Amino acid sequence: MISIVVPVYNRPREVEELLESLSRQHGCGFEVVVVEDGSRVDSRAVVERYADRLAVSYYVKENGGPGPARNYGAERAKGDFLIFLDSDCIVPPAYMDAVSQAVASGVEAFGGPDRADEHFTPMQKAVSYSMTSFFTTGGIRGGKHKLDRFIPRSFNMGVTKEVFERVGGFAPMRFGEDIDLSMRIIETGVSPRLLPEAEVCHKRRTNLRSFFRQVYFSGVARINLAKRHPGSLKAVHLLPAAFTLGSLLCLVMAFVHPAFLLPLALATVVWFVDSSLRNRSLWVGLLSVVTSFVQLWGYGIGFLVGVWKRLVLKRSEAETYRTDFF
Repeated sequence: MISIVVPVYNRPREVEELLESLSRQHGCGFEVVVVEDGSRVDSRAVVERYADRLAVSYYVKENGGPGPARNYGAERAKGDFLIFLDSDCIVPPAYMDAVSQAVASGVEAFGGPDRADEHFTPMQKAVSYSMTSFFTTGGIRGGKHKLDRFIPRSFNMGVTKEVFERVGGFAPMRFGEDIDLSMRIIETGVSPRLLPEAEVCHKRRTNLRSFFRQVYFSGVARINLAKRHPGSLKAVHLLPAAFTLGSLLCLVMAFVHPAFLLPLALATVVWFVDSSLRNRSLWVGLLSVVTSFVQLWGYGIGFLVGVWKRLVLKRSEAETYRTDFF
């Protein structure tokens, strides 16, 4: 059996959309384990409505973050293969078919890409673009063209229960716990496989402030991951910080001559055109310019703060996540 583990925090509406999409799967032979992570607004009533359509179980625990919630669900899962999905994902009908075939062929770990659904809001599509485009993240989240190898993320990843237990599950990291898990899986000799056909629609954050927080802490986490896994820091991870510093230099030098703004203008045109064509919307293209700057600057600033606090000041991992920015 395959067990789908879903951590939840104050998202009953998203849980309903996810369960609805799972109830429409072509494949069968799976259970869903929903773990309420200390939510103020729980999803119990939503889960109960799907009890006659899905093999779904519901658990409640004190708030401890998504990593511990996933571990909690994995401990109670009945399947010998675990899939971790975020509660704000919607699963296309053929998802379980693709995963079941991969598991049957002997795949021990996998990750799938994410995209925006055509019914998402313009802001959700723009955020999705900035997180998945080759021109912003280098395609490392499962794109067709990649600057670095694919590392499964916990919004859409799977692993055998035996391997998951062997590596000790998710570490108690505040951010980056999914990349850490994937790296530990790889260190055991297991090679996670990218399943392009196991794609999910990811309803990302629609608030620019919360999106900035997300990518900022992802940048900080990259330094903490480098400390946990020496040699894991690659050139592609330095690009947002380089872009951030380069942007600052361009803005300062623009007071000398406006021509120094040309690199930023070029980036703006590339994002606008690429996103507009991909989403068939000029408005989404315009919003994508904003979210792409937020994505790169947020990650870049977080990365630089992580370098300063962890590598220069020699602070602990927990201390790197303290901030007065927001």
